[in-house]
Amino acid sequence: MEPTPPLTRLADRLRARPFEVDIALAALLGLGLLALFGATASYGPTEWLLSAGLLAPLAWRRRAPVPAAGVVVVTGLAELLLSDQFLAGNVAAPAMVYALAAYGPRWAARAGLGAGLVGAGLAALRYFGGYSFSSGPADLYGRGLLEVVVTAGGIGVLVLASWSMGMVRRGRLQREAALRERAQLLELERDQELRLAASTERARIAREMHDVVAHSLSVVIAQADGGRYAGRTDPEAAVGALEQISSTGRQALADMRSLLGVLREGDAQQFAPQPDVAAVPALVEDVRRSGLDVDLLTEGEPVEMAGGAQLAAYRIVQESLTNVLKHAGPASRAWVRLQWRADALEVSVLDDGRGAAAMLAPDGNGQGVIGMRERAVLHGGRLETGPRHGGGFGVHAVLPYRRRR
Repeated sequence: MEPTPPLTRLADRLRARPFEVDIALAALLGLGLLALFGATASYGPTEWLLSAGLLAPLAWRRRAPVPAAGVVVVTGLAELLLSDQFLAGNVAAPAMVYALAAYGPRWAARAGLGAGLVGAGLAALRYFGGYSFSSGPADLYGRGLLEVVVTAGGIGVLVLASWSMGMVRRGRLQREAALRERAQLLELERDQELRLAASTERARIAREMHDVVAHSLSVVIAQADGGRYAGRTDPEAAVGALEQISSTGRQALADMRSLLGVLREGDAQQFAPQPDVAAVPALVEDVRRSGLDVDLLTEGEPVEMAGGAQLAAYRIVQESLTNVLKHAGPASRAWVRLQWRADALEVSVLDDGRGAAAMLAPDGNGQGVIGMRERAVLHGGRLETGPRHGGGFGVHAVLPYRRRR
């Protein structure tokens, strides 16, 4: 399969560490405000301490939104009492309203909206209306009542927009959680069905094996015991027992082959020797004659492998090309690559057809992919499958030459 783009890997890593991302964002926001206002704003120790109290809780906005919002509210009230400046750290207020709406309980989301709107009015009255909570009102009308109303309305609109975006995010998270739960239930149901089917098949094979093996061996043992005792006095009886043993053994072998043949797809190779990696070129040629444009690339020098691992590599190529024939569609191409590395054989089968959409169809059960993955894991390897960028489907397997102990 083609490698995952670096930006996609980075996004996946960031999504897997939300707390670390929030800490980094809070730190970057604090450093940015320090760079912007540190040299121009007349901040004293009180203002810097209040700014830290407003920005630091943003690191916990997703992990613990309610306590973090409580710290911001308390710090904001302290700012109204202790500072005569509207601090730049107040950008934490709409961010916390968003966090409560997106990640907090519903009562906290409503409380956050109310606290944000009340805070907008108090901030406008305090810093744009000249009102001091310690000494009482100043000349409000002299400072401009319209300015206070417009400022409060503007901050309130920002708070309401943050709350609305948070509610949209909450709905998306709930839908994702519902989809994950549904996927887990479907996976659990599928696993249960597979276990039930496997258990039923094992029981059927066990019954068949009992009928074939146990009965035949019982007859063989009885005939062997009789022939051993009869051989001392009646050689003809011993010869008859040996003939009966031979006949029973051949019949048991035929029945066993018939039973195992049920588990195989074709009759032409039912009794042929097990194929290996050396048979892959012939397999590719057969598929090419069937109408599929397929190329075989071999890299490196072949290395001696166990028979089971070679059979697994052959079956993976066979199943992958079969899927290409069934799902890729007309005018498609395929590539088979055998790469002999220093420690393992890499097998890749790629196509440029519409096999990815077909493999993901609702009626597809993916048993072929499951079988290929089980073959690879059985011999200490791994297998990856999935759509290719730009179209098509890819199968990539790694089979070590020796299993790790």
